Amino acid sequence: MSEMTLKPNEKLDVRNILKDLDKYEPKRRGWTWRKPAPNLEMGPFTYHDVSEPLKQSVGLPPAKYFGDIDPQPLPVITTEIASGRFEDDIRRMRMAAWHGADHIMVIRHMGQSHIDGLMEGTPQGIGGVPITRKQVRAQRKALDLIEEEVGRPINYHSYVSGVAGPDVAVMFAEEGINGAHQDPQYNVLYRDINCVRSFVDACESKSIMAWAGMLQIDGAHNANATAREAWKVMPELIVQHAINSLFSERVGMKPENISLSTVPPTATPAPCVYTDLPYAVALRDICGRYKMRAQQNTKYICSSTREATVTHVLNMLISKLTSADIQSTITPDEGRNVPWHIYNIEAIDNAKQTLIGLDGLMEMVELKKDGPLREMARELKERACLFMEEIVEVGGYFNAVQEGFFVDSAKYPERNGDGIARKIEGGVGYGYIFERAEDYMAPVTAHYGYNNVEQYGGDPANPSALIGGCTFEDRSKIVYIDELDEEDNVNVRLDKVKKYLDGEAIKPEVEWCADGTILLTMCIPAEKRVAEAAALEIGKRLGLDHPEVISKEVLQEAEGTRIEMKGKLTFDVDPTKLEVPPEPHHLSDAVLYKEFEEHPMVVVCGTVGEDEHSVGLREIINIKHGGIEKWGVKVHYLGTSVPVEKLVDAAVELNANAILASTIISHDNVHYKNMKRINELAVEKGIRDRVIIAAGGTQVIPDEAVKTGIDQGFGRDSHGIDVATFLAEEAMRRRGEL
Repeated sequence: MSEMTLKPNEKLDVRNILKDLDKYEPKRRGWTWRKPAPNLEMGPFTYHDVSEPLKQSVGLPPAKYFGDIDPQPLPVITTEIASGRFEDDIRRMRMAAWHGADHIMVIRHMGQSHIDGLMEGTPQGIGGVPITRKQVRAQRKALDLIEEEVGRPINYHSYVSGVAGPDVAVMFAEEGINGAHQDPQYNVLYRDINCVRSFVDACESKSIMAWAGMLQIDGAHNANATAREAWKVMPELIVQHAINSLFSERVGMKPENISLSTVPPTATPAPCVYTDLPYAVALRDICGRYKMRAQQNTKYICSSTREATVTHVLNMLISKLTSADIQSTITPDEGRNVPWHIYNIEAIDNAKQTLIGLDGLMEMVELKKDGPLREMARELKERACLFMEEIVEVGGYFNAVQEGFFVDSAKYPERNGDGIARKIEGGVGYGYIFERAEDYMAPVTAHYGYNNVEQYGGDPANPSALIGGCTFEDRSKIVYIDELDEEDNVNVRLDKVKKYLDGEAIKPEVEWCADGTILLTMCIPAEKRVAEAAALEIGKRLGLDHPEVISKEVLQEAEGTRIEMKGKLTFDVDPTKLEVPPEPHHLSDAVLYKEFEEHPMVVVCGTVGEDEHSVGLREIINIKHGGIEKWGVKVHYLGTSVPVEKLVDAAVELNANAILASTIISHDNVHYKNMKRINELAVEKGIRDRVIIAAGGTQVIPDEAVKTGIDQGFGRDSHGIDVATFLAEEAMRRRGEL
């Protein structure tokens, strides 16, 4: 157990994480999979494809109807974080873990591929987090605490790529990183790093990752995002996966620690399942001995979270129909923002809800053994094999890249001539690979090739013993470098937001502490260009700083446009001046039974006006739902669409003690108008002083309801116990007993 512990009702203080960070050692290394829990009984259900539940977590919103259960899917769930400030990412990591993520993938600073050594300090990043030792160690320390809190190991992940790949791999092994992207093809195709340099570096990097037990994820999916028509690169995707996986095995990685980043290439309105399911089957047929990290398609995401979420769900259907050891999420706002806190969590919940919703699917259905699925899968495998054969024919991978084989926008063997081409004698890092000198020696652990320590009296089986152990065995040899820039460092950033960290002021945030960003959704009855301009004007008049339209969807060309706009608040909220309503209190069963036995209560109720909704009111009154009948209240239910006059007349006829009105429809504030009319009728008929009046519904604001003259209003998430407690206490108050 760490010296520090987290308390669920207290914020994680990053400043405590930074204390004595130079002395911190990670708890463990290596990747951890979830523990299966087949036939798990949880609440009223039995689950088939799930893992062990968490010790502490936040369930899905509907869980409140099922005893707040939170079943966890079997695949590891990824969330990807890239705010640019590692200290803010730490708080996001805690939220993600509570919702079920156990693969925290920190997106690396986009310019880091071309930095030829380790970065030091913790500068603010753009397009990702600068991966430094301090950043990695602080986040691993925080995750060590968070995993104790939720009761499940959390895998921490980043990128071993670029010209500093081997240096980064060493640091990751030292600092307890559990998984990493490592694919020399990614360097070559997407970062223009020299072919030879990339593959030689990969040998060293993969050797180190193998020693540390890290899970390796490849980068083949980037061809999806780069190809003009992504569904045409499916044969190539299989080839890229196969090249990196088998190369990794030859270097020394275990197949069970190799994972393919498999991304279905299409999205609706394309017939995505019909297109992508055969690809998923073909890939698993060829590369079945490796792990599958299923990730949603992002190439065709625009800016609608709804559209992105549906894409995510359809992609997970394919995961469920085939397999996924890891289910990546990608935030649904990929197309419009640096990912926000709220969307990281939404994406995790999307995955959890979908996978749990599809629990046991393959016990009830199976993929056809013949027909178009198998024919299309076979064709993809044949095309992939032909692709690999041609690579061999032209002299190997480097020549194939030089001739532009990869990310060509035609479906192999067709060619469109727009593939990514890289020269063998060119690119970043060209000319920096040298043959080892005769006196070369590397007294270190997990080195690719020959250490040559025997010529100096060392043991080839234990080369680092020659120096008393390298940093893998002796952490005292690790050089920890703290901040280098006096202005761009975490301490300066934390000092600027101290009042928010300490709870002295509150400001909304979506990315960084107190960034002030809020999101507004509106329907503007105009064509999209006018609607966007109008939205910006609205944002300015509301006092938002830098309002910006981030999503617009045409509802109909002439009738209206749905706009989402973000902007920053220019003020703080003082928590000491807030009127925080007290937590609802409930009388005990014994008190309620006694009250309604000694003072019988008759209640008349119904859904009023032209409202046909009935479910909510029945849950308030019916004994089987824990309604007020449970404690002996006698209920006369009049049904739905009850005129308010009828409701009050029934109260007169039955000599009722209370009227309960359910009202869901709120157009033109009709719900409050009906409440006001009930009160007025009760006064007119002379029963107001002896009848308790309450109304409830999802759109009811209790304070607004009371302003209409009734005694109490009940809003969303109200239950029978809330109404029973109110009725009992109001009756007591009227008798002078409270």
